[in-house]
Amino acid sequence: MVGTAQKSKNLLSRTGYYISLFGAALIFLWIGIFKFTPTEAAAIKPLVENHFLTFFVYKIISVQAVSNLIGTIEIIIALLLIFSAKFAVLKKYAGIGMIVTFLVTLSYLFTTPGIWKIVDGVPVTDFFILKDLMLLGFGFMIVQNNK
Repeated sequence: MVGTAQKSKNLLSRTGYYISLFGAALIFLWIGIFKFTPTEAAAIKPLVENHFLTFFVYKIISVQAVSNLIGTIEIIIALLLIFSAKFAVLKKYAGIGMIVTFLVTLSYLFTTPGIWKIVDGVPVTDFFILKDLMLLGFGFMIVQNNK
């Protein structure tokens, strides 16, 4: 009986892992592709230009080129996630990419003027960034479970 319970637990754990893995890959791929549009390039400009790590990039390359570069990085991370399902050696790189990406995007909550607003007495922000908390945690899990 214990063996069956353990197998069931392992199956649920693996299922949850692969749902998270392919879900994160889908998010990276979708957002990465969207970065190639003028709409998204303009939308991320305030985030990038007000960040202490990236404020200078618009002096070097155009708004669209910056967005394309970020999109390319996100697509690469998505591919690393997808292929890590078959090639375990890629997990570490996918996880590191996720950690770096989501630490930077979460820091936008503290570096972008006007990103926080008070609505009916409750502080709110652009909630799309908050998904990055969960994805940051998953990135740490991937790096730690590099098997």
